[in-house]
Amino acid sequence: MQGLSRSKVAGIVDAALNALPGAAFALLLGWGPVAAVALGGITWVTSSGVVAKMLRDLGRVGNRETPVILSVLVIEDLAMAFYLPILSALVMGVSLLRGAVTVAIAVGVVLLILFLAMRFGRLVSRLFTPDLAEPLVLGVLGLTMLVAGLAEEVNVSAAVGAFLVGIALSGRVAHRAQQVLSPLRDLFAAVFFVFFGLATDATHLSDWLIPGILLALVTMSTKVATGYIAARRAGIGIPGRWRTGVALTVRGEFSIVIAGIAAGVVPQLAALAAVYVLTTIILGTIIARVPDAAWFKQLTRRRVVV
Repeated sequence: MQGLSRSKVAGIVDAALNALPGAAFALLLGWGPVAAVALGGITWVTSSGVVAKMLRDLGRVGNRETPVILSVLVIEDLAMAFYLPILSALVMGVSLLRGAVTVAIAVGVVLLILFLAMRFGRLVSRLFTPDLAEPLVLGVLGLTMLVAGLAEEVNVSAAVGAFLVGIALSGRVAHRAQQVLSPLRDLFAAVFFVFFGLATDATHLSDWLIPGILLALVTMSTKVATGYIAARRAGIGIPGRWRTGVALTVRGEFSIVIAGIAAGVVPQLAALAAVYVLTTIILGTIIARVPDAAWFKQLTRRRVVV
């Protein structure tokens, strides 16, 4: 929680630098305010799953800048708990009163679950034993499906409900759950992207190839700036600032979910989002290795001296 408190300014900067370009891009295309809200969310939120795997593969889990990266990701995921109900209400075109009631209920439920998770997380963890893998897996998955189902009933994304379950678990239970659930995480992540590919009409991708790449380049740059600012505020050195920035450039799960929600309003949004997400993942995983390159380290040292 202390990390989240220190990163709140970075969270505000993150939303401003990365959501506004997407919203402005949608308005320039003439798609209207609802599409602007949707595309702003697509360009805003980083892929927690891809970033977590990337940090593990690059051996950066224990780095000083990793808590800063995780704090930004958690802030974004929490923000989605409030953003997605609002977007859903806009897409459905409900009346102002009904929309306000729907959003208020969703936000209230999220706040209640979050309060229970933070206040009674230790009690929730006591329901499981970290020493037995099978009961732990079944118990955590069961609780996740229960909370995710309740979240869906109040127009909150199931992903947000699952995220709140993860917050509630702590100690040895959380550590052991990470170990035993890692293979399932990687499997479901792959299946998720396969399903998104099946739902995307490849014939429309070429129409949005250049706009999607340009938007990706702009918002990847703003993500690098976001991470650099967040790491600098946390007292991280220059190499760590760059590692933080490039690690945050990839978009994924939530961007795809947002595109799916808004596709009924702007069908072209799905194709644009597909090009955009693929570009950020491909380029993001490549440039993530740049801060560790000898030539980049030498370049940053020269600039510091100058």
